[in-house]
Amino acid sequence: MGSISIRLRDDLLQEAEDKARALHVSRTEYIRLAIIAMNEETERALRRKRIMAASRKVRKESMKVNAEFAAVEGNPDA
Repeated sequence: MGSISIRLRDDLLQEAEDKARALHVSRTEYIRLAIIAMNEETERALRRKRIMAASRKVRKESMKVNAEFAAVEGNPDA
């Protein structure tokens, strides 16, 4: 397992200590959990971005298919 050294503003460090104490975990564990949460949130945002980009790429074709369905919707023998 690797380790890092970080510098935090005093108020941010105190807040992390207070929250860690409230959750009955060490400050290190609290910071580790915060990084995990941020990584997961970032991955969700990146995934959403990739899906939206893919959606934009196929939007024109999807609209064409929708128009074709609309044209035959009232006439299944068309």
